[in-house]
Amino acid sequence: MAAGKTAGRVTRRRLRTRANLLDAAFSVFAAKGFGHVSIEEICEAAGYTRGAFYSNFAGLDELFFALYAQRAELIAEQVSGALALDGPDLDVPAAVDRVTDVLLLDHDWLLVKTDFLVHAARDPEVARGLLEHRARLRRAIADRLARARGHTELPAVLGGVEGAAHAVVAAYDGVTTRLLLDRDVAGARAWLKQLLTALLTG
Repeated sequence: MAAGKTAGRVTRRRLRTRANLLDAAFSVFAAKGFGHVSIEEICEAAGYTRGAFYSNFAGLDELFFALYAQRAELIAEQVSGALALDGPDLDVPAAVDRVTDVLLLDHDWLLVKTDFLVHAARDPEVARGLLEHRARLRRAIADRLARARGHTELPAVLGGVEGAAHAVVAAYDGVTTRLLLDRDVAGARAWLKQLLTALLTG
């Protein structure tokens, strides 16, 4: 068999193993918390050996960050996709409706995310990576607002598109903190919609 075909098959298998480890880790982290989970527990949940784990991740920190990055990328794609549907123009209230309808609001994810925030707060290197992912999300929002023509004028108090992007992310953080406690997803979507509309239209 050609080396290229063998490498392709190995790569696909490796990607599948990595994805399964991330899925298993997500469930275990959500149930027990980052500080209470061992590599063995993740391997057992995924059905793999420690060797399979270490062929994909150097340790729990790397896996945890990969898990966060996976969900952060999904959120960035959701926001960017919802904001892109108006073409060159942007109807802010309609865009807010679309964003809040599709945005990831999952209680288990919030548990894992909160664990990660606390972990990052104690580790400057992890914090730098987390800040970069959050900055990417803000840039996606700011870029869309900046490219829009004919959209509702942003309130001057926000200081432009960068300030608006910060406000959007801060609103999401606040609403999801409440959701973490009351588990009211419908209420969180409704409140986020009202909050973002007020922020972006004044």
